[in-house]
Formats: sequence, structure tokens, C-alpha cells
Amino acid sequence: MHVNFLLFEGLTQLDMTGPYEVLANAPGFTVDFVAKTRDPVRCDRGLQFVPTQTLASAPPCDLLVVPGGPGTDDAIVDPEWVAFTRRQGLGAQYLFGICTGSLLLGAAGLLRGKRASSHWRARELLSYFGATPSEERLCVDGNLYTAGGVTSGIDMGLKVVAALCGDDVAKLIQLQIEYDPKPPFPGGTPKTSEPAVVERYLERSQARFERRRAAVEQAAAAMP
Repeated sequence: MHVNFLLFEGLTQLDMTGPYEVLANAPGFTVDFVAKTRDPVRCDRGLQFVPTQTLASAPPCDLLVVPGGPGTDDAIVDPEWVAFTRRQGLGAQYLFGICTGSLLLGAAGLLRGKRASSHWRARELLSYFGATPSEERLCVDGNLYTAGGVTSGIDMGLKVVAALCGDDVAKLIQLQIEYDPKPPFPGGTPKTSEPAVVERYLERSQARFERRRAAVEQAAAAMP
């Protein structure tokens, strides 16, 4: 099972590194990190990652993994990224979008008629790409796996491994990485967080949401 992770500037590192930790431990899985060039790719918080393949050299994959982050807004209107995602996605057996990475799958025309999830602040935008937005943290529709915010990528990675390798393998990996989260505070979703916290976040994120919606509208107009 070969896995290609997309690496674009401005991705959120845990969207990539969380699922990677899970999938890289699955027996028989090989992984490449694909970027436009072999130069290091800078994530939204400054960490840099070294690609192993370029858009031109990347082999076909069985599982295409698309992380999210602020850089998604640029990737969905970048013809090179959209074309590559579509080409790889059409040839893959499985698609895995984490957080706003689902928007790039949508821009590539891979979500039409599908249920899909994303970060809760961007979820409604999936409808621009012909998808049915799902409030599920972990949404599975056929061969399409889409997850909510950054930590959900770990959970969905375990579901992917369970589907492809069996529950026992996934349970072993979960134990190996000692994945037993217990957040110190209730919340983490609009439904479980205090209303005042949700309101503050909505105010803080409004400008980014408007920029993202404009990018989604542009990407949807150009969707293959």
C-alpha cells in the first residue's frame, strides 16, 4: 500500500504528522511526501519538512492524503496543485482529507455527490464543490475518508488502518503510540465549548473565513 502525502506551503503540521505516525506504522505501507520541488516546505507555524517526491516525479498511490491549514486557500486556486490532486485522486483506491484538506479534494472535483467533513469553521464551504457537508468528526463515504480538525487526523488514520489491515493492527498501533487522549477542558467543538468561547473564536476567525470563502468560490468556478 503506497501513500502520498501532499506538502504545500502553509499546511498545518499536525494534519500531516498525526496521520503519518499512524500510517507509517502499518505493515506493508510505504510513504512519500510530495511537493512542487525538493526544497523544504514551511508549515503555518514555521516548521519545515523535506519532500521525497515532486509533482513531476511522484509515483501513483493507493492512498492519497491531503492535510489542511491556511495554505489550503492558495492550493485550491493553484492549477498545478488542483490538477495533481485530481490525477492522483482518480488513480488512488482511497482518499483521505484532514481538516481543510477536504477543500483541495473538492477543488479537484473529487467530492461531487459525496458526504464529507472538514474543520467546523470551513465545513459549509464543501457544498460549493458538490459535496454534502457532514458534521461527523470522522466521515466515511465509500473510499473517501474526511476528518475534522487537526487531532481528528490521528483518529481517522486509525480507522483507515482498521479498514485496510484489520482492527487488531489498528489497536496495536494505537497502543504503540499510547493514544488515549483526555483533554484538560471540555469543548473542542461549537456544541461542546462554552458559548462565549465560540463567539470569541468566530470573531477572531471571520476575516480568514471571508478570504477562504473567496478562494473557494474561485476554485469552484474553475473546478474540473
